[in-house]
Amino acid sequence: MAKDTTGRLHVTVRTGGKRKLSSKLWLERQLNDPYVARAKRDGYRSRAAYKLIEIDDKHRFLKPGITVVDLGAAPGGWSQIAARRVGAVSGKGKVIAIDLLEMPEIPGVSFARLDFLAEDAPAKLLEMIGGRADVVLSDMAANTTGHRKTDQLRIIGLVESAAAFAADVLNPGGTFVAKVFQSGADAELLARLKRDFATVRHIKPASSRQDSSERYVLATGFRGQPNR
Repeated sequence: MAKDTTGRLHVTVRTGGKRKLSSKLWLERQLNDPYVARAKRDGYRSRAAYKLIEIDDKHRFLKPGITVVDLGAAPGGWSQIAARRVGAVSGKGKVIAIDLLEMPEIPGVSFARLDFLAEDAPAKLLEMIGGRADVVLSDMAANTTGHRKTDQLRIIGLVESAAAFAADVLNPGGTFVAKVFQSGADAELLARLKRDFATVRHIKPASSRQDSSERYVLATGFRGQPNR
C-alpha cells in the first residue's frame, strides 16, 4: 500500500493467475474509490446512490407522496434513495423498479426482472404503476462493443427509449433523469427533451468519476400531452 495525493492509503492489486489487466484495474479502482467505501458504511447498494442524492439535493424533485419509476435499477442504490425521499417505506409514495438482473428486496420498492426494451415491457410497467408517474429515473447503460461510435449510438438509443416512455407516463410537471455520456450524438435527444420539458440541463455530480465521460441529463417541468 502507498498513499495517494490526498493522503489516503492506495491499494494496489497484484497481477497474476487468470486475472486480466482490465479486471485488475477495475478492482483496484473499486478498492480505492472513497464512494464505494462510503456506500458500504451508509448501507447503500452502490456508490450511484450519492449521484442521485447530489442531483436531488440541488433540484428537489423527489417529493413525499409521489410515484417514481426506476429503469435499470439493480443493484438498487437509486431505488433506496427514491423510496426514502418519497416516503414509499411508510406507504406514502411509490417506487417501481425494473432491471435485466435480479435485485434483492428493498423496503417500499416494487421490483420486476424485466427487459425494458422488450415489446411488452411498457404495458407491464404501466400495470405496476397503476396510473401515472411523477419522476422517471434511468441509470441504464447499454452493453459496450469497444467501438466508440457504435457504443455512443447504443447509449443514446437507450436513453431515447427511456425518454419516450417518460413522455407516455409522466404527469404534467414531471421529471426525467437519465445517464448519458458526453458526445456529439445526443442533439436529437436534447431537441426532443426541450420540446417536452420546460427545462433541460446536463449535470456531472461530484460522485461521478472525474475520468469518466458519464454525465446526467435532467429534464424538469414536463409539459404533458394534449391527447391524453
